[in-house]
Amino acid sequence: MHKFSFCAIIPTKMKISTRGRYALRFMIYLARHSSGSFIALKDVSENEGISIKYLEQITSLLSKFGLLQSVRGPAGGYKLSRAAEKYTAGEILRVTEGDLSPVSADENEGAAGDDDGRANMQQFWEGLQKAIDDYLDSVTLQDLVDQSVGQESYMYMI
Repeated sequence: MHKFSFCAIIPTKMKISTRGRYALRFMIYLARHSSGSFIALKDVSENEGISIKYLEQITSLLSKFGLLQSVRGPAGGYKLSRAAEKYTAGEILRVTEGDLSPVSADENEGAAGDDDGRANMQQFWEGLQKAIDDYLDSVTLQDLVDQSVGQESYMYMI
């Protein structure tokens, strides 16, 4: 009987970085506050608790890939390039995170000469990747905005 280790096939936790999480928060903020005008990073920073430096990194990526429109100057800022329902969480995360694979190609290597085992695991990982991609691409930015309504925290002054 062969000993089997779950560690050999279960990947480390797939994590979305702070950049990806902040990018989603930033896009949700823009979508919730869109009135056709540009929103200053200072406003987003103050309301979302994200540093302006970090937001500048995120907006640079999102703008480069056409997800944002920007205007410089005192009345400048950012706004969405299209309607919130035209974005998916997957699109935003792929721009900021890159590859969303649960395992890298070299982690999927089986033992030398174990072509059948490697092929079976390859099919498993591809199925998992498809499930992740399908889910992320089924959730729109508008869905995230709708979920966030009523969840914002309120500060009360006494």
